Amino acid sequence: MTSRKHVCQIVPPYLMQRLDAGRLDQDNAFRAARAEHLTRVLAQAPAPEAGETTAEAGDWTVYTANNGTDLPGEKARAAGEPESGDESVDEAATGITGSLALFEEVYGRDSYDGRGIEVVMTVHYDRDYANAFWDGTQLVFGDGDGEIFQRFTKAVDVIGHELSHAVTEHSAGLVYQGQPGALNESMSDVFGSCLKQRLLGQSADEADWIIGEGLFTESVQGVGLRHMLEPGTAYDDPTLGKDPQPAHMDDLYDGTDDNGGVHINSGIPNRAFALAAKAIGGNSWDGAGKIWYAALTNGAVTTDTDFAGFAAATIAEAGDQAEAVTTAWSEVGVTPASGAPESDGEAPTMVKVRRSGGFLGRTKEGAAELAPSAAHVTALRNLIAQRDVTPSKPKGADRYIYEFEVDGRKVVVHEGDMSPELRAVANELLES
Repeated sequence: MTSRKHVCQIVPPYLMQRLDAGRLDQDNAFRAARAEHLTRVLAQAPAPEAGETTAEAGDWTVYTANNGTDLPGEKARAAGEPESGDESVDEAATGITGSLALFEEVYGRDSYDGRGIEVVMTVHYDRDYANAFWDGTQLVFGDGDGEIFQRFTKAVDVIGHELSHAVTEHSAGLVYQGQPGALNESMSDVFGSCLKQRLLGQSADEADWIIGEGLFTESVQGVGLRHMLEPGTAYDDPTLGKDPQPAHMDDLYDGTDDNGGVHINSGIPNRAFALAAKAIGGNSWDGAGKIWYAALTNGAVTTDTDFAGFAAATIAEAGDQAEAVTTAWSEVGVTPASGAPESDGEAPTMVKVRRSGGFLGRTKEGAAELAPSAAHVTALRNLIAQRDVTPSKPKGADRYIYEFEVDGRKVVVHEGDMSPELRAVANELLES
C-alpha cells in the first residue's frame, strides 16, 4: 500500500529561515526527496502477514550517519547492548528506552504501532544539521550547528517528541496542516514532556514545561524551543526573534507559513494540557497524560479534528476530572465541540467500499455501520489521511479498483497497492 508520509521536524521552518536562508530551501528539498523515496520503498515492500510483528517489544537500534545523509547509516547500538561511548548514540538509547517504557507501562501501547515494531534511529545526520525529525519510518537527529543549537539528542523530550509523531500517525493520523497539524505537534510536545517529567520524577507542579531545554548554546537568549505553560516566552533573541506561539485563541495564527502554523498554534493546546495536568495534580503522565492518550487513540479523534473537537474528546475521557479539563480548555479560549462522540454509546459510522474494474467489468458494493473506534474505521481514516488526493497509477491491466468511503471522504486504492489487512477489510464489507 502506497502511503504519503510527512517529515515532522521539531525545529519549525520560521526558525530555520532565521538561522540560514539557504538551510530552509535545503530542508524543503530534502523533505520532498525523502517523501518520494519513501513512496517508492513502501510501494515495493511486502506487507506483514496478519498478526505478524517485525521485532520484539522494546526493540530499537541506533545508527550513525557519520555526518552523511544516507539513512539509516552504520549500526552503533541496539537494545540490550552496553553503552557505545558515543554521547549522541547513548543519549538516543536512553531516550528511546524511556519513551517506549512510557507508552507500554503507562498507556499499554507496544511501540509506536501498537504491535511491537522495532524503532530505528539515526544520529550524527549531515553536517551542522540543526534539527530532528520523524520521516515516516525512523527518527533522525542532527548534531546542531554549534552556534545556535547543540546536538538534538541532548534533550530527552525531543526524542519523546519525535516518537510521539509516529504514535499519532499510527492512531488518529492527524493531518499535518492547520489546527489538526497543530494538534499533531502538541501531542508530541505533550508526551515528550511527560517522558522528561517521568524520567526526572517530577510532579506537574514541579515541572518546568519547557520543550528542548539544553538545545540552545549559551549565546542564545532563551530557555528552549517552546514553553507549554507559558507559550510565547521560550526565547527572545536577536538572531531567532521572539517566540511567536499564542497562548489563547484570540491570538491564533491564521497565515499559510509553517503548514498553517502547526508549530505556532500548538502553543494553545499545549497550555491547555499543562493547565489540566496542574489542576488534576500528581504527575502529568498518569493524570492528564492518560486522558490525552485515550482521546487520541479511542477513535473519537480523526484526521481533521480541530481544537474544539479534541477538547470534547478529552472531556469525554476525563471522568471525575472533566471539570478540570473543561476549565483548562476554557482558559485558552477553546469551546468544546457539541455533539462529539463519547467513549461509550457512540453513534455508528457508515463505512462503504465499491469494487470496480476487472476483466468482466463487474461492480460490487458493500457497506456496514461500525463503531467510530472500530479498527476498520481507524484504518480507513488513516489511509485517507496518508493517500494523495488523486489515485496512484494502476499496477497491471484488468485488475480491481477499490473506492473506500468513511466520514463522507473517499480514497481510491488499486489492487496492486492493497495490503493483506486492507484486502480483509474490503472483503468483509463486500460480503456484508
